[in-house]
Amino acid sequence: MQLVFASNNKNKIKEIQILLPSMFQLLSLEDIGCLEDIPETADTIEGNAILKANYVTQNYGYNCFADDTGLEVYALNGEPGVFSAIYAGEQRDANDNMAKLLANLEGKTNRKANFKTVICLNLDGKQQLFTGIINGKIIEEKIGTNGFGYDPIFIADGYSKTFAELTLEEKSVISHRGMAVKQLVDFLK
Repeated sequence: MQLVFASNNKNKIKEIQILLPSMFQLLSLEDIGCLEDIPETADTIEGNAILKANYVTQNYGYNCFADDTGLEVYALNGEPGVFSAIYAGEQRDANDNMAKLLANLEGKTNRKANFKTVICLNLDGKQQLFTGIINGKIIEEKIGTNGFGYDPIFIADGYSKTFAELTLEEKSVISHRGMAVKQLVDFLK
């Protein structure tokens, strides 16, 4: 079964491909000829996932799924949340985003946070949402070189390594995205 994933983010595509059974062939936006940036103008993570999935279905006619992910930090009232990718500006630079987040957390003792992924599936005229959330904390400096985004400063509850210290396979099994993809796969089976 072919599934269009409404993304050209190579890191996300790799992460999701690992989690999908071999019966699913994953197609990226590039694979279907969608090279434009899909607007992410909703004020919630769920809203952005829906916008992206609907854009592909309406403009390209494919059944597809899209995700949106945000890091929600308790001491910052849920920031960066829906603005996680552009927290430090439109340049979408992970190091700039982490630097801003760490600066905003300076002096704060509550470093609890969670990663939240919402997947929106458009399949045969119906829409389903799947949500994965992993709780953890933000550490004070970057550790690790794997992963992407905020991975070097996030440690999941029950773990001693950052997401950036885990292998892609290890992270995929426990991550917010992994949880949401598992729900998607269970639904599709």
